[in-house]
Amino acid sequence: MKENIIIIGGGAAGMEAATQLQKLGLTPVIIEKSNALGGHIAQWDKLFPAFHNAKDVVSKMFDNVKDIKTYLNTEVTDIQRNADGFHAVLSNGEAIDGKAVVLATGFDLFKAERKQEYGYGIYNNVITSLELEKFFRTRKDERINNPKKIGFVHCVGARDVKVGNTYCSKVCCTTALKQACEMKEVFPEAEVYTFYMDLRMFGPGYEDLYLKTQKDYDVKCIRGRVCEVSEDMDGRLVIKAEDTLFGKPLRMTLDLLVLMCSMEKNKSIDKIQQQLGVENNSDGFMQNRDMYLGMNDSKQEGVFVAGTCTAPKSLPDTIGEARSVAVEVFNYVNNK
Repeated sequence: MKENIIIIGGGAAGMEAATQLQKLGLTPVIIEKSNALGGHIAQWDKLFPAFHNAKDVVSKMFDNVKDIKTYLNTEVTDIQRNADGFHAVLSNGEAIDGKAVVLATGFDLFKAERKQEYGYGIYNNVITSLELEKFFRTRKDERINNPKKIGFVHCVGARDVKVGNTYCSKVCCTTALKQACEMKEVFPEAEVYTFYMDLRMFGPGYEDLYLKTQKDYDVKCIRGRVCEVSEDMDGRLVIKAEDTLFGKPLRMTLDLLVLMCSMEKNKSIDKIQQQLGVENNSDGFMQNRDMYLGMNDSKQEGVFVAGTCTAPKSLPDTIGEARSVAVEVFNYVNNK
């Protein structure tokens, strides 16, 4: 007998969990608040560290869920536990019942305007990593006009006590180097700089990307945090930073500054999270039962978590968690 599994979120984690649950003989139902599946990954151009086209990965995931019941432009407005599992009321007026719930609600990007010293929303030539990724896909952005000097700022909204985010966002360093290489491909004559606190290249192929960025693309990696951005009389950006390797202040004029915004917990799910009794951890993401043997379990029976709703993660880590959560749900339903 097939059993409904309610999956809240249709990004990479939600789609992969649904795919694996269907293979295990269960009936996943995806509920996605936006008008399309794919989440953040669908907005990306190329993926680190090997520069694979994101659309190829997303297309395969789309194909895998094409026969799975999916609600788009739909949110869960209320969800309650009952004798058989869970009863969810949807924003379209429908209701569904499920034996278990998988929270795969992803993340929000840190709002760059919260760090006023970087000038986002004030100076025209300060953009975010997401906006740059859109440029790579479309080659359209009036702010990116053959820049000669380009800077990337790491850790915007992460490892920052002032904004309340002390955690590492995990993928910003690698994303910055990937985007720096892509900018050199589009604008080969440009000088490209990255400003980092310390580089955290933890995954397979990531260190190779770091070396390639410097050797093959001549990107200058500067250990130092940008403390101030202003604009000169010609409309160019003037940044001030401290080069912590040499222990001296640094002043540089740029044509474009890209802010690597960190991940934050998707706050639109707060109400449902409270109804299900799922708490936050010390970093503000969802708390799992145990980081070693219960990473896909919440502390509430029948409620499971996967992907970046619990912490910043790379795409391979997210897909790995989505596959493991399917096994956990399958075991739960059968033992139940």
